[in-house]
Amino acid sequence: MPAINEKKAVTPNMMDSNKLMQKQKKILLSPSLFASTILFFTSLFLSPIFPEENRQSIDEIKKSVVQIRVFSQAKDPFSPWISSGISASTGSGFLISKNRILTNAHVVSNAKFMEAQRNNQTEWYELKVLFIAHDCDLALLEVSDPEFYKDSNHLELGNLPELASPVDIIGYPIGGSKISVSRGIVSRIEQSTYAHSQIDSHLVVQVDAAINPGNSGGPALQDGKVVGVAFQASTKGENIGYIIPTAVIQHFLKDIEDGMYHGYVELGIQTQPSYSESHRQFYGIPNLEEGVFVTKVLKAGSADGYLKPGDYLTAIDGRKIGRNGNLLEVSSIDFLELVDNKFAGEEIRFDLIRDKKKINVKFPAKKMPQMERQRSRYGVDYDYLVFGGLVFQTVNRDLLEAWSKNGQTQGGSLLVYRFYDATTLSDGQSEDVVLYRKLSHPINSNSDFYLNMVVESLNGTKIKNLNHLKETLQSSTEKTIRIQFYGIQLPMILDREESKAADLEIKKAYHLTGN
Repeated sequence: MPAINEKKAVTPNMMDSNKLMQKQKKILLSPSLFASTILFFTSLFLSPIFPEENRQSIDEIKKSVVQIRVFSQAKDPFSPWISSGISASTGSGFLISKNRILTNAHVVSNAKFMEAQRNNQTEWYELKVLFIAHDCDLALLEVSDPEFYKDSNHLELGNLPELASPVDIIGYPIGGSKISVSRGIVSRIEQSTYAHSQIDSHLVVQVDAAINPGNSGGPALQDGKVVGVAFQASTKGENIGYIIPTAVIQHFLKDIEDGMYHGYVELGIQTQPSYSESHRQFYGIPNLEEGVFVTKVLKAGSADGYLKPGDYLTAIDGRKIGRNGNLLEVSSIDFLELVDNKFAGEEIRFDLIRDKKKINVKFPAKKMPQMERQRSRYGVDYDYLVFGGLVFQTVNRDLLEAWSKNGQTQGGSLLVYRFYDATTLSDGQSEDVVLYRKLSHPINSNSDFYLNMVVESLNGTKIKNLNHLKETLQSSTEKTIRIQFYGIQLPMILDREESKAADLEIKKAYHLTGN
Protein backbone atom coordinates (compact mmCIF):
# COMPACT_ATOMS: atom_id res chain seq x y z
CA MET A 1 0.00 0.00 0.00
CA PRO A 2 1.46 3.36 -0.95
CA ALA A 3 2.41 5.74 1.82
CA ILE A 4 2.37 9.51 1.85
CA ASN A 5 4.66 11.73 3.86
CA GLU A 6 3.31 14.61 5.91
CA LYS A 7 3.96 18.05 4.42
CA LYS A 8 2.80 20.02 7.44
CA ALA A 9 3.23 19.68 11.17
CA VAL A 10 0.26 20.14 13.47
CA THR A 11 0.88 21.81 16.82
CA PRO A 12 -1.37 20.42 19.60
CA ASN A 13 -3.75 22.87 21.22
CA MET A 14 -2.33 23.16 24.75
CA MET A 15 -4.19 24.56 27.78
CA ASP A 16 -2.83 25.64 31.17
CA SER A 17 -3.50 22.84 33.71
CA ASN A 18 -4.77 25.18 36.48
CA LYS A 19 -7.25 26.83 34.12
CA LEU A 20 -8.38 23.43 32.93
CA MET A 21 -9.01 22.21 36.49
CA GLN A 22 -10.96 25.37 37.31
CA LYS A 23 -13.09 24.89 34.20
CA GLN A 24 -13.81 21.25 35.09
CA LYS A 25 -14.73 22.31 38.67
CA LYS A 26 -17.28 24.80 37.35
CA ILE A 27 -18.84 22.10 35.20
CA LEU A 28 -19.08 19.65 38.10
CA LEU A 29 -20.62 22.31 40.40
CA SER A 30 -23.27 23.20 37.83
CA PRO A 31 -26.02 20.49 37.75
CA SER A 32 -27.28 21.45 34.30
CA LEU A 33 -23.81 21.50 32.75
CA PHE A 34 -22.86 18.25 34.46
CA ALA A 35 -26.02 16.54 33.23
CA SER A 36 -25.47 17.72 29.67
CA THR A 37 -21.89 16.45 29.83
CA ILE A 38 -23.10 12.99 30.91
CA LEU A 39 -25.73 12.97 28.16
CA PHE A 40 -23.11 13.94 25.59
CA PHE A 41 -20.75 11.10 26.52
CA THR A 42 -23.63 8.65 26.80
CA SER A 43 -24.85 9.52 23.32
CA LEU A 44 -21.30 9.34 21.99
CA PHE A 45 -20.64 5.82 23.24
CA LEU A 46 -24.10 4.50 22.44
CA SER A 47 -24.20 5.90 18.89
CA PRO A 48 -24.19 3.12 16.29
CA ILE A 49 -21.37 2.75 13.80
CA PHE A 50 -23.89 3.27 11.00
CA PRO A 51 -26.34 6.10 11.88
CA GLU A 52 -30.04 5.31 11.55
CA GLU A 53 -30.64 8.17 9.14
CA ASN A 54 -29.86 7.30 5.50
CA ARG A 55 -27.90 4.24 6.52
CA GLN A 56 -27.69 0.76 5.15
CA SER A 57 -27.32 -2.19 7.46
CA ILE A 58 -23.91 -3.78 7.78
CA ASP A 59 -25.35 -6.88 6.09
CA GLU A 60 -26.32 -4.82 3.03
CA ILE A 61 -22.91 -3.16 2.94
CA LYS A 62 -21.18 -6.55 3.10
CA LYS A 63 -22.96 -7.46 -0.13
CA SER A 64 -21.21 -4.62 -1.96
CA VAL A 65 -17.62 -4.93 -0.71
CA VAL A 66 -15.21 -7.16 -2.62
CA GLN A 67 -11.93 -8.84 -1.72
CA ILE A 68 -9.42 -8.78 -4.58
CA ARG A 69 -6.50 -11.16 -5.05
CA VAL A 70 -3.81 -10.16 -7.55
CA PHE A 71 -0.84 -11.98 -9.08
CA SER A 72 1.46 -9.43 -10.66
CA GLN A 73 4.75 -9.22 -12.53
CA ALA A 74 6.68 -6.10 -13.51
CA LYS A 75 9.59 -5.32 -15.79
CA ASP A 76 12.90 -4.24 -14.27
CA PRO A 77 13.61 -0.69 -15.55
CA PHE A 78 17.36 -1.10 -14.90
CA SER A 79 17.49 -4.38 -16.85
CA PRO A 80 14.48 -3.91 -19.16
CA TRP A 81 14.97 -7.30 -20.83
CA ILE A 82 14.20 -9.01 -17.50
CA SER A 83 10.85 -9.46 -15.71
CA SER A 84 10.53 -9.72 -11.95
CA GLY A 85 9.10 -12.79 -10.27
CA ILE A 86 5.38 -13.29 -9.74
CA SER A 87 4.12 -11.66 -6.53
CA ALA A 88 0.76 -12.08 -4.79
CA SER A 89 -1.17 -9.34 -3.00
CA THR A 90 -4.68 -8.52 -1.85
CA GLY A 91 -6.87 -5.45 -1.83
CA SER A 92 -10.47 -4.36 -1.56
CA GLY A 93 -13.08 -2.91 -3.87
CA PHE A 94 -16.80 -2.24 -3.98
CA LEU A 95 -19.70 -2.35 -6.39
CA ILE A 96 -20.83 1.03 -7.70
CA SER A 97 -23.34 -0.35 -10.20
CA LYS A 98 -24.84 -3.70 -11.08
CA ASN A 99 -21.57 -5.18 -12.37
CA ARG A 100 -18.86 -2.54 -11.95
CA ILE A 101 -16.22 -2.71 -9.19
CA LEU A 102 -14.23 0.35 -8.12
CA THR A 103 -10.78 0.01 -6.54
CA ASN A 104 -7.34 1.62 -6.54
CA ALA A 105 -5.07 1.47 -9.57
CA HIS A 106 -2.18 0.37 -7.35
CA VAL A 107 -4.17 -2.70 -6.25
CA VAL A 108 -4.26 -4.10 -9.80
CA SER A 109 -1.13 -2.57 -11.40
CA ASN A 110 1.14 -4.99 -13.29
CA ALA A 111 -1.46 -7.72 -12.80
CA LYS A 112 -1.12 -10.94 -14.75
CA PHE A 113 -4.16 -12.56 -13.16
CA MET A 114 -6.84 -11.25 -10.78
CA GLU A 115 -9.76 -12.78 -8.94
CA ALA A 116 -12.46 -11.55 -6.60
CA GLN A 117 -14.72 -12.85 -3.88
CA ARG A 118 -17.63 -11.30 -1.98
CA ASN A 119 -18.50 -11.86 1.65
CA ASN A 120 -19.53 -15.48 2.44
CA GLN A 121 -18.67 -16.67 -1.07
CA THR A 122 -16.48 -19.77 -1.25
CA GLU A 123 -15.49 -19.50 -4.91
CA TRP A 124 -13.06 -17.00 -6.45
CA TYR A 125 -14.11 -15.34 -9.72
CA GLU A 126 -11.79 -14.06 -12.42
CA LEU A 127 -11.53 -10.27 -12.72
CA LYS A 128 -10.62 -8.03 -15.63
CA VAL A 129 -9.66 -4.35 -15.76
CA LEU A 130 -12.03 -2.12 -17.72
CA PHE A 131 -10.29 1.20 -17.08
CA ILE A 132 -7.25 2.21 -15.05
CA ALA A 133 -6.10 5.72 -14.11
CA HIS A 134 -2.61 5.84 -12.62
CA ASP A 135 -2.70 9.64 -12.25
CA CYS A 136 -5.55 9.45 -9.71
CA ASP A 137 -5.01 5.87 -8.47
CA LEU A 138 -8.42 4.50 -9.48
CA ALA A 139 -9.51 1.50 -11.54
CA LEU A 140 -12.81 0.02 -12.69
CA LEU A 141 -13.09 -3.76 -12.81
CA GLU A 142 -15.60 -6.39 -13.88
CA VAL A 143 -16.33 -10.05 -13.21
CA SER A 144 -17.81 -11.71 -16.31
CA ASP A 145 -19.50 -14.58 -14.42
CA PRO A 146 -23.07 -13.49 -13.40
CA GLU A 147 -22.94 -15.90 -10.43
CA PHE A 148 -20.59 -13.46 -8.69
CA TYR A 149 -23.31 -10.78 -8.53
CA LYS A 150 -26.11 -12.90 -7.06
CA ASP A 151 -27.68 -11.20 -4.02
CA SER A 152 -25.27 -8.28 -4.38
CA ASN A 153 -25.75 -4.64 -3.54
CA HIS A 154 -24.08 -1.51 -4.91
CA LEU A 155 -23.15 1.68 -3.08
CA GLU A 156 -24.03 5.27 -3.95
CA LEU A 157 -21.56 8.13 -4.06
CA GLY A 158 -22.03 10.89 -1.49
CA ASN A 159 -20.50 14.33 -1.01
CA LEU A 160 -17.24 15.61 0.43
CA PRO A 161 -17.34 14.91 4.19
CA GLU A 162 -17.14 17.77 6.69
CA LEU A 163 -14.16 18.28 8.96
CA ALA A 164 -14.51 16.45 12.32
CA SER A 165 -17.22 14.18 10.91
CA PRO A 166 -16.97 10.37 11.31
CA VAL A 167 -16.33 7.97 8.43
CA ASP A 168 -16.25 4.17 8.37
CA ILE A 169 -13.50 2.35 6.43
CA ILE A 170 -14.65 -1.02 5.06
CA GLY A 171 -12.40 -3.65 3.54
CA TYR A 172 -10.19 -6.70 3.95
CA PRO A 173 -6.98 -5.47 5.64
CA ILE A 174 -3.86 -7.63 5.99
CA GLY A 175 -5.39 -10.18 3.62
CA GLY A 176 -7.97 -11.37 6.16
CA SER A 177 -10.86 -13.44 4.87
CA LYS A 178 -13.47 -11.57 6.92
CA ILE A 179 -14.68 -8.05 6.29
CA SER A 180 -13.34 -5.32 8.59
CA VAL A 181 -14.95 -2.07 9.75
CA SER A 182 -12.98 0.76 11.38
CA ARG A 183 -14.08 4.28 12.25
CA GLY A 184 -12.14 7.51 11.90
CA ILE A 185 -12.68 11.25 12.05
CA VAL A 186 -12.01 13.58 9.13
CA SER A 187 -9.06 15.67 10.31
CA ARG A 188 -7.90 17.46 7.14
CA ILE A 189 -8.93 18.12 3.54
CA GLU A 190 -6.26 19.39 1.15
CA GLN A 191 -4.45 18.96 -2.15
CA SER A 192 -1.59 16.48 -1.85
CA THR A 193 0.60 14.19 -3.94
CA TYR A 194 -0.70 10.71 -4.73
CA ALA A 195 1.98 8.15 -3.89
CA HIS A 196 1.07 5.78 -6.74
CA SER A 197 2.30 8.13 -9.49
CA GLN A 198 4.56 10.21 -7.19
CA ILE A 199 3.88 13.36 -9.20
CA ASP A 200 0.13 13.97 -9.53
CA SER A 201 -1.56 16.11 -6.90
CA HIS A 202 -5.30 15.96 -6.20
CA LEU A 203 -7.70 16.47 -3.32
CA VAL A 204 -7.28 14.06 -0.39
CA VAL A 205 -9.21 13.55 2.84
CA GLN A 206 -7.18 12.67 5.94
CA VAL A 207 -8.77 10.49 8.61
CA ASP A 208 -7.47 9.25 11.95
CA ALA A 209 -8.23 5.62 11.14
CA ALA A 210 -5.81 2.80 10.43
CA ILE A 211 -5.62 2.01 6.70
CA ASN A 212 -3.57 -1.16 6.40
CA PRO A 213 -2.39 -3.24 3.41
CA GLY A 214 -5.49 -4.90 1.99
CA ASN A 215 -7.73 -1.93 2.90
CA SER A 216 -6.72 -0.18 -0.32
CA GLY A 217 -9.67 0.21 -2.67
CA GLY A 218 -12.31 -0.24 0.02
CA PRO A 219 -15.08 2.31 0.54
CA ALA A 220 -15.16 5.05 3.18
CA LEU A 221 -18.78 5.46 4.19
CA GLN A 222 -20.81 8.18 5.83
CA ASP A 223 -24.56 7.82 6.33
CA GLY A 224 -24.50 4.75 4.11
CA LYS A 225 -22.97 6.57 1.12
CA VAL A 226 -19.42 6.48 -0.26
CA VAL A 227 -17.41 9.60 0.59
CA GLY A 228 -14.07 8.19 -0.56
CA VAL A 229 -11.81 5.26 -1.41
CA ALA A 230 -9.13 4.18 1.08
CA PHE A 231 -5.72 4.39 -0.59
CA GLN A 232 -2.78 5.68 1.47
CA ALA A 233 -1.29 5.73 4.94
CA SER A 234 1.09 8.18 6.56
CA THR A 235 4.65 7.08 7.26
CA LYS A 236 5.08 9.73 9.94
CA GLY A 237 2.15 9.18 12.23
CA GLU A 238 0.03 6.50 13.83
CA ASN A 239 -3.51 5.83 12.63
CA ILE A 240 -3.37 8.46 9.89
CA GLY A 241 -4.93 7.35 6.64
CA TYR A 242 -6.07 9.02 3.43
CA ILE A 243 -9.06 8.53 1.19
CA ILE A 244 -9.72 9.65 -2.39
CA PRO A 245 -12.81 11.89 -2.21
CA THR A 246 -15.85 11.52 -4.45
CA ALA A 247 -14.93 14.59 -6.54
CA VAL A 248 -11.93 12.66 -7.88
CA ILE A 249 -14.02 9.49 -8.29
CA GLN A 250 -16.70 11.34 -10.26
CA HIS A 251 -14.06 12.96 -12.48
CA PHE A 252 -12.69 9.49 -13.29
CA LEU A 253 -16.16 8.05 -14.01
CA LYS A 254 -17.08 10.97 -16.26
CA ASP A 255 -13.77 10.72 -18.11
CA ILE A 256 -14.42 7.10 -19.14
CA GLU A 257 -17.96 7.71 -20.41
CA ASP A 258 -16.70 7.75 -24.02
CA GLY A 259 -14.98 4.37 -23.55
CA MET A 260 -11.46 5.73 -22.98
CA TYR A 261 -9.56 7.24 -20.07
CA HIS A 262 -7.89 10.51 -21.09
CA GLY A 263 -6.38 11.74 -17.82
CA TYR A 264 -6.09 15.05 -16.00
CA VAL A 265 -5.31 18.41 -17.56
CA GLU A 266 -2.37 20.46 -16.26
CA LEU A 267 -2.35 24.21 -15.66
CA GLY A 268 1.45 24.10 -15.92
CA ILE A 269 2.51 26.91 -13.60
CA GLN A 270 4.33 27.33 -10.30
CA THR A 271 3.12 29.96 -7.84
CA GLN A 272 4.34 31.76 -4.72
CA PRO A 273 2.25 33.11 -1.81
CA SER A 274 2.05 36.90 -1.63
CA TYR A 275 2.88 37.43 2.03
CA SER A 276 5.98 39.52 1.24
CA GLU A 277 5.18 43.25 1.29
CA SER A 278 8.37 44.06 -0.64
CA HIS A 279 7.23 41.79 -3.50
CA ARG A 280 3.78 43.35 -3.50
CA GLN A 281 5.17 46.88 -3.57
CA PHE A 282 7.68 46.07 -6.33
CA TYR A 283 4.91 44.67 -8.58
CA GLY A 284 2.46 47.43 -7.67
CA ILE A 285 -0.09 45.21 -5.93
CA PRO A 286 -2.71 47.15 -3.90
CA ASN A 287 -2.62 46.43 -0.14
CA LEU A 288 -6.06 44.83 0.01
CA GLU A 289 -5.71 42.78 -3.19
CA GLU A 290 -5.47 39.05 -2.37
CA GLY A 291 -3.77 36.59 -4.73
CA VAL A 292 -0.59 34.67 -5.63
CA PHE A 293 2.41 35.34 -7.88
CA VAL A 294 3.24 33.18 -10.91
CA THR A 295 6.91 32.19 -10.65
CA LYS A 296 7.23 29.81 -13.59
CA VAL A 297 5.21 28.80 -16.67
CA LEU A 298 5.96 25.31 -17.99
CA LYS A 299 6.21 24.51 -21.67
CA ALA A 300 3.13 22.92 -23.28
CA GLY A 301 0.98 23.43 -20.19
CA SER A 302 -2.48 25.01 -20.42
CA ALA A 303 -1.09 28.39 -19.33
CA ASP A 304 1.83 28.41 -21.81
CA GLY A 305 1.49 31.56 -23.93
CA TYR A 306 -1.19 33.06 -21.70
CA LEU A 307 0.36 33.60 -18.26
CA LYS A 308 3.80 35.02 -17.47
CA PRO A 309 6.21 34.94 -14.51
CA GLY A 310 5.35 37.93 -12.31
CA ASP A 311 1.61 37.77 -13.01
CA TYR A 312 -0.47 38.23 -9.86
CA LEU A 313 -3.51 35.91 -9.97
CA THR A 314 -6.48 37.33 -8.05
CA ALA A 315 -9.37 35.10 -9.20
CA ILE A 316 -10.07 31.91 -11.17
CA ASP A 317 -13.41 31.47 -12.93
CA GLY A 318 -14.70 34.42 -10.92
CA ARG A 319 -13.72 32.96 -7.53
CA LYS A 320 -11.27 34.98 -5.41
CA ILE A 321 -7.82 33.59 -4.59
CA GLY A 322 -6.19 34.26 -1.20
CA ARG A 323 -2.57 35.12 -0.49
CA ASN A 324 -1.87 31.47 0.39
CA GLY A 325 -3.34 30.10 -2.85
CA ASN A 326 -6.62 28.94 -1.32
CA LEU A 327 -10.00 30.20 -2.46
CA LEU A 328 -11.49 32.93 -0.25
CA GLU A 329 -14.52 30.85 0.66
CA VAL A 330 -15.92 29.11 3.72
CA SER A 331 -14.76 25.71 2.47
CA SER A 332 -11.27 26.90 1.57
CA ILE A 333 -9.47 24.72 -1.01
CA ASP A 334 -6.45 25.26 -3.24
CA PHE A 335 -7.42 27.17 -6.38
CA LEU A 336 -5.81 24.41 -8.47
CA GLU A 337 -8.68 22.15 -7.44
CA LEU A 338 -10.87 24.07 -9.91
CA VAL A 339 -8.45 23.20 -12.72
CA ASP A 340 -8.37 19.59 -11.52
CA ASN A 341 -12.12 19.30 -12.09
CA LYS A 342 -11.90 20.37 -15.73
CA PHE A 343 -11.52 18.30 -18.88
CA ALA A 344 -9.50 19.01 -22.01
CA GLY A 345 -11.00 21.86 -24.01
CA GLU A 346 -12.90 23.46 -21.14
CA GLU A 347 -12.15 27.12 -20.46
CA ILE A 348 -9.97 28.45 -17.63
CA ARG A 349 -10.44 32.16 -16.75
CA PHE A 350 -8.10 34.26 -14.60
CA ASP A 351 -8.34 37.78 -13.24
CA LEU A 352 -4.81 39.07 -12.70
CA ILE A 353 -2.51 42.05 -12.36
CA ARG A 354 0.26 42.36 -14.94
CA ASP A 355 2.58 45.34 -15.20
CA LYS A 356 0.43 47.08 -12.54
CA LYS A 357 -2.71 46.73 -14.72
CA LYS A 358 -5.75 44.57 -14.07
CA ILE A 359 -6.51 42.26 -16.99
CA ASN A 360 -8.44 39.06 -17.73
CA VAL A 361 -7.15 36.04 -19.64
CA LYS A 362 -8.86 32.84 -20.72
CA PHE A 363 -7.56 29.72 -22.41
CA PRO A 364 -8.49 26.04 -22.90
CA ALA A 365 -7.41 23.35 -20.47
CA LYS A 366 -5.15 20.66 -21.89
CA LYS A 367 -2.92 17.76 -20.92
CA MET A 368 0.87 17.86 -20.81
CA PRO A 369 2.00 14.68 -22.60
CA GLN A 370 5.56 15.02 -21.29
CA MET A 371 4.25 14.40 -17.75
CA GLU A 372 4.08 10.69 -18.57
CA ARG A 373 7.80 10.22 -18.00
CA GLN A 374 7.59 12.25 -14.79
CA ARG A 375 5.22 9.79 -13.11
CA SER A 376 5.75 6.17 -12.10
CA ARG A 377 4.52 3.82 -14.79
CA TYR A 378 2.95 0.39 -14.62
CA GLY A 379 2.21 -2.43 -17.02
CA VAL A 380 4.72 -1.18 -19.59
CA ASP A 381 7.77 -2.55 -21.35
CA TYR A 382 10.75 -0.22 -21.13
CA ASP A 383 12.21 0.49 -24.55
CA TYR A 384 16.01 0.49 -24.73
CA LEU A 385 18.98 0.34 -27.08
CA VAL A 386 22.14 -1.74 -26.75
CA PHE A 387 25.08 -0.77 -28.97
CA GLY A 388 28.55 -2.11 -28.29
CA GLY A 389 27.27 -3.33 -24.93
CA LEU A 390 26.29 0.24 -23.95
CA VAL A 391 22.68 0.49 -22.73
CA PHE A 392 20.63 3.59 -23.56
CA GLN A 393 17.14 4.38 -22.31
CA THR A 394 14.72 7.32 -22.07
CA VAL A 395 15.10 9.10 -18.74
CA ASN A 396 12.03 8.39 -16.62
CA ARG A 397 11.14 8.16 -12.94
CA ASP A 398 11.22 4.35 -12.82
CA LEU A 399 14.71 4.24 -14.33
CA LEU A 400 16.02 6.90 -11.94
CA GLU A 401 14.70 5.01 -8.91
CA ALA A 402 16.24 1.71 -10.06
CA TRP A 403 19.47 3.53 -11.02
CA SER A 404 19.82 5.14 -7.58
CA LYS A 405 19.22 1.81 -5.81
CA ASN A 406 21.88 0.16 -7.97
CA GLY A 407 24.45 2.56 -6.53
CA GLN A 408 26.42 3.28 -9.73
CA THR A 409 25.42 6.94 -9.81
CA GLN A 410 28.79 8.63 -10.22
CA GLY A 411 28.66 11.69 -12.43
CA GLY A 412 24.88 11.59 -12.65
CA SER A 413 24.12 14.98 -11.09
CA LEU A 414 23.34 16.59 -14.47
CA LEU A 415 21.02 13.69 -15.31
CA VAL A 416 19.02 14.18 -12.08
CA TYR A 417 19.01 17.96 -12.46
CA ARG A 418 17.63 17.78 -15.98
CA PHE A 419 14.89 15.40 -14.88
CA TYR A 420 13.68 17.44 -11.91
CA ASP A 421 14.11 20.89 -13.44
CA ALA A 422 10.66 21.56 -14.80
CA THR A 423 11.98 24.21 -17.23
CA THR A 424 13.39 21.41 -19.38
CA LEU A 425 9.95 19.92 -20.04
CA SER A 426 9.28 20.12 -23.74
CA ASP A 427 6.33 19.53 -26.02
CA GLY A 428 6.35 15.80 -25.40
CA GLN A 429 8.38 14.90 -28.48
CA SER A 430 11.86 15.66 -27.10
CA GLU A 431 13.05 13.34 -24.33
CA ASP A 432 16.40 12.92 -22.64
CA VAL A 433 18.23 9.67 -23.47
CA VAL A 434 20.87 8.45 -21.02
CA LEU A 435 23.78 6.02 -21.25
CA TYR A 436 23.13 4.55 -17.81
CA ARG A 437 24.99 1.21 -17.80
CA LYS A 438 27.21 -1.10 -19.79
CA LEU A 439 27.32 -4.85 -20.28
CA SER A 440 31.03 -5.38 -19.84
CA HIS A 441 33.02 -6.49 -22.89
CA PRO A 442 36.47 -5.57 -24.26
CA ILE A 443 34.78 -3.27 -26.79
CA ASN A 444 33.48 -0.93 -24.04
CA SER A 445 36.24 -1.26 -21.42
CA ASN A 446 37.15 2.44 -21.71
CA SER A 447 33.62 3.90 -21.69
CA ASP A 448 33.11 4.43 -17.95
CA PHE A 449 33.79 8.17 -18.25
CA TYR A 450 30.55 8.59 -20.24
CA LEU A 451 28.25 6.58 -17.95
CA ASN A 452 25.20 8.45 -16.61
CA MET A 453 25.52 11.15 -19.28
CA VAL A 454 22.63 12.47 -21.41
CA VAL A 455 22.97 12.12 -25.18
CA GLU A 456 23.08 15.41 -27.10
CA SER A 457 23.90 14.32 -30.68
CA LEU A 458 25.12 11.47 -32.86
CA ASN A 459 27.49 12.27 -35.73
CA GLY A 460 26.31 15.89 -35.55
CA THR A 461 22.57 15.14 -35.54
CA LYS A 462 20.79 16.45 -32.43
CA ILE A 463 18.92 13.55 -30.80
CA LYS A 464 15.24 14.14 -29.96
CA ASN A 465 14.37 10.87 -28.24
CA LEU A 466 15.25 7.17 -28.06
CA ASN A 467 13.54 6.25 -31.33
CA HIS A 468 15.38 9.07 -33.06
CA LEU A 469 18.68 7.75 -31.66
CA LYS A 470 17.90 4.27 -33.01
CA GLU A 471 16.94 5.64 -36.43
CA THR A 472 20.00 7.89 -36.67
CA LEU A 473 22.32 5.05 -35.66
CA GLN A 474 20.73 2.63 -38.11
CA SER A 475 20.76 5.04 -41.05
CA SER A 476 24.34 6.19 -40.48
CA THR A 477 26.86 4.85 -43.00
CA GLU A 478 29.92 6.38 -41.37
CA LYS A 479 32.61 4.01 -40.09
CA THR A 480 33.00 6.00 -36.88
CA ILE A 481 30.14 6.74 -34.52
CA ARG A 482 30.57 9.97 -32.52
CA ILE A 483 28.18 10.41 -29.59
CA GLN A 484 28.20 13.85 -27.99
CA PHE A 485 26.92 14.18 -24.40
CA TYR A 486 25.65 17.28 -22.61
CA GLY A 487 28.34 18.91 -20.47
CA ILE A 488 31.24 17.02 -22.10
CA GLN A 489 33.21 18.58 -24.93
CA LEU A 490 34.91 15.43 -26.25
CA PRO A 491 32.52 12.90 -27.84
CA MET A 492 32.56 9.14 -27.34
CA ILE A 493 34.12 7.45 -30.37
CA LEU A 494 32.97 3.97 -31.44
CA ASP A 495 33.86 1.83 -34.41
CA ARG A 496 30.59 0.93 -36.09
CA GLU A 497 31.40 -2.57 -37.38
CA GLU A 498 33.35 -3.64 -34.28
CA SER A 499 30.49 -2.55 -32.01
CA LYS A 500 27.90 -4.41 -34.09
CA ALA A 501 29.99 -7.57 -34.04
CA ALA A 502 30.50 -7.31 -30.29
CA ASP A 503 26.74 -6.96 -29.76
CA LEU A 504 26.16 -10.47 -31.08
CA GLU A 505 28.47 -11.87 -28.39
CA ILE A 506 27.07 -9.57 -25.68
CA LYS A 507 23.43 -10.41 -26.33
CA LYS A 508 24.19 -14.10 -26.24
CA ALA A 509 26.27 -13.85 -23.07
CA TYR A 510 23.73 -11.69 -21.19
CA HIS A 511 20.63 -13.46 -22.57
CA LEU A 512 19.19 -10.31 -24.13
CA THR A 513 16.09 -10.50 -26.27
CA GLY A 514 14.93 -7.87 -28.77
CA ASN A 515 16.58 -4.52 -29.52
